[in-house]
Amino acid sequence: MKKSKNTRNTRVAAAAKKSVVKPDVKANVKEHASSNSWSWTIYMYWFIILFFIAATFYILGRSHEYLHPAPHNVVVTEEVLKQPEDYIRNAKELLVAGNIDEAITELTAGIDENATSNIYALRGEAYMQMGEYQKALGDFDLAIEKDAMNAVAFYDRSLLNTRLENYESALSDINNALAAQSMKPSEVLSLRDLYAKRGQLNLWLKNWQGAIGDYTNSLARAEGKISASVYAERAEAYTAMGEYENAINDYTSAVRVVSEQIQGAPTQQERESQSSSAMSYFEKSAALNLKLGNNTAARNDLESAFAIAIALNDEESVDRIQNLINGLN
Repeated sequence: MKKSKNTRNTRVAAAAKKSVVKPDVKANVKEHASSNSWSWTIYMYWFIILFFIAATFYILGRSHEYLHPAPHNVVVTEEVLKQPEDYIRNAKELLVAGNIDEAITELTAGIDENATSNIYALRGEAYMQMGEYQKALGDFDLAIEKDAMNAVAFYDRSLLNTRLENYESALSDINNALAAQSMKPSEVLSLRDLYAKRGQLNLWLKNWQGAIGDYTNSLARAEGKISASVYAERAEAYTAMGEYENAINDYTSAVRVVSEQIQGAPTQQERESQSSSAMSYFEKSAALNLKLGNNTAARNDLESAFAIAIALNDEESVDRIQNLINGLN
């Protein structure tokens, strides 16, 4: 009985021990599993975060490369550094030197989608000097299309239309040039020259009163730079209107201007040209004095013309004027 009791106690103790140990093992296993699961979750979150950070920096780096590409072997040449004004300045120097072809090449090189009105106007002038009138007209049209207030382009196109004998178009252009010059003055033009040019066109179109008005405006703006031809051309308009006294006065003024300027003429050829003009003014004044019955004044004019003809060694003019003087006797 004692052995049986001990055996029973041993079994009870073992059972108790078993019942106590087993719950602790299960708890540790469960806790260990839970800890492992939490660690993997953290790792996964960090991996995702780091992946997005890396991807963001990669995308930003690529976009910077596209927006600001690094230069590869960029060569900066003198041509790249040129501005439109540089082409215009170089071309003007070439034109003054008479290198028209080179000037056109220089201006053409300076023309792009942002080309200014002035560069087209200058190339048009170069083409006009070469006699390539259609190319010149095309450039003047482009210059005016780009700047409707470009007085120089209108003036140049007026000169070209005058050469082409399109006087009405030339007159329209000079009117636009005057309007543009009043609103947006150009340093290379003056109202004096614009009025003189319009006076000449009106003279050719037989608008005598308009011509007289334009020549008068030109003389009023002469500022010391009076042209003998303006007086002489206004005299023609006065003659056409029968205002002989006014015409004679203008021829006298034209001769006075020539006499003042001839001493400063830079070449013998220019002095001879001015002297020839003066001789013509004297002859025209003599003809008007004869119409008015002023024979003495007519003789004085013819004798002055005769002296100039002798100085020029112009035998043809000498004979003609001598005959006119003899006719007064």
